Amino acid sequence: MRRFNLAVLFLLILCGRSTAQTQPQPLPSNVKAQVDKVFEKWDKSDSPGCALGVYRDGQIIYKHGYGMANLNDDVPITPATVFHVASMSKQFTAASVVLLAQQEKLSLDDDVRKYIPDLPDFGERITIRHLVHHTSGLRDQWSLLGLAGWRYSLDLITDDDVMSVMTRQKDLNFKPGEKHVYCNTGYTLMGLIVKRVSGMSLREFTTKNIFEPLGMTHTHFRDDHAEIVKHNALGYGQEDKNKRFRLRVTNFDTVGATSLHTTVEDLQLWDENFYHPRLGGPAFLQQMLERGKLNNGEQLDYAFGLVVGKYKGLPTVDHAGGDAGYRSDMTRFPEQHFSAAVLCNAANTNPPALVRQVADILLAKDLKAPEPTPATEIAKSSGAPLSAEQMAALAGIYWNREDDDFHKILVKDGKLQINVGGDEFHTLKPAGETSFHVADVPWGDQVEIRFLPASSEKPPRLEQSFGGEKPDIFESATTFTPSGTELSEYVGAYVSEEIDPVYRIVLLDGNLSLTRLKRKAEALRPAVRDVFTGDIGTVRFTRDSRQHISGLVLNAGRIRNFRFEKKVD
Repeated sequence: MRRFNLAVLFLLILCGRSTAQTQPQPLPSNVKAQVDKVFEKWDKSDSPGCALGVYRDGQIIYKHGYGMANLNDDVPITPATVFHVASMSKQFTAASVVLLAQQEKLSLDDDVRKYIPDLPDFGERITIRHLVHHTSGLRDQWSLLGLAGWRYSLDLITDDDVMSVMTRQKDLNFKPGEKHVYCNTGYTLMGLIVKRVSGMSLREFTTKNIFEPLGMTHTHFRDDHAEIVKHNALGYGQEDKNKRFRLRVTNFDTVGATSLHTTVEDLQLWDENFYHPRLGGPAFLQQMLERGKLNNGEQLDYAFGLVVGKYKGLPTVDHAGGDAGYRSDMTRFPEQHFSAAVLCNAANTNPPALVRQVADILLAKDLKAPEPTPATEIAKSSGAPLSAEQMAALAGIYWNREDDDFHKILVKDGKLQINVGGDEFHTLKPAGETSFHVADVPWGDQVEIRFLPASSEKPPRLEQSFGGEKPDIFESATTFTPSGTELSEYVGAYVSEEIDPVYRIVLLDGNLSLTRLKRKAEALRPAVRDVFTGDIGTVRFTRDSRQHISGLVLNAGRIRNFRFEKKVD
């Protein structure tokens, strides 16, 4: 389907507007009350919360703080509170690269190794453009560091740490340009490229070339985890049975993919640059909104640290973020010259959903009914409850061979349930004759699970799609039920050339478990022969010509085909 060109749309809007700013009307008190009610859950003196900024026609038309920035000292959140915004940082890293390209100090189609020669030669040319659009095939830094022993938000992570694991990698996840898989590594590398090309750190470059020219006086890339930041919100999570809030703060000296600190007041100045560009000019705007393409010509929604999309019929540009106890989102509606930013310091907040609820109130006259997707169309039908026999026939294990991913379907308490990671199961609610949605999760109604019967050529299958996108195919597989003798084959120590820690496969209480540096033992559940699943991902054991266990291959999130060899006693 042909998609709209948002860069052209922005330029048309830009040319059609007078440079003079009209003063927007203040929100009526009843409308403010509706907006405040969206954040009611967080507007408490004993809870972290969010800051909201709403922008229209170049002005902040509403700003408010809900909840506390610091529970230790009862410091409330205000519109001037500084938040770590996680992956919302990426648009500023991308903007830095665009500015350097405009200055002809680099080309977006340059080989990354021109600037970072210590990155391994994978036999494939990786360009800066690949990094921008998450099409490089590089393994993700957070997953790699986790495998190598770093504990997220507990151990300090620096740019040097990221490079120390990246320089040891032997393989890519896929050939550059073949797929789009979100990769934080690419944006950390872009930060290093900015440093090596400009002679300034990413923090220095963005301060001089973006934040100071726009007047964003409370915004910076925090590249020193011990630095004191005035009016900074602490991150929190609820991790114990009593749902008490505990600190969940970042421990990063790495920038590019993350670590921007800013306020909802400063973000309005950046947002307005997309209508009246004070830096970079119209060419900068057009480049920032240029969407990526795969090698097969498929156009992506991901532009330069920004996601181009639609909400209820209106074009949008947005990016969200999440690290430790911080969550963030800013969504722009360019046709309406309207944006909203929500920055939170609670891990269980959902800023993209909060932004959309604010838009539902303030753009009610412009928004249309959601465009129907296969999932929403199916939801209109009344799926009849399945009998016990029908549910039993669907139960079992389903295998996506391409990604080595598994879903387990079981019947519990008279309901069909699916696991969505680790030991967590959710009820499948009927949406059609053979289709279901996932209950009890925010995105569940957008997920369609469809069961397909066996054919002469294929076993029974499960199709999983999100929002009407192309489905992933899972085939019914025979569940592996190993004996104690069979499990003992896998026991041993496993090592990799790409990381230092030794991974040990052990038997605990008759079940296979994985132990590694700084981690508790992780249970491995049998899936199919020689393949186990656990919180770490999918573990596939390999055999030599004599059918002895010789190693294992790990597929863990944004890391594919990570190989270990079994140590010989």
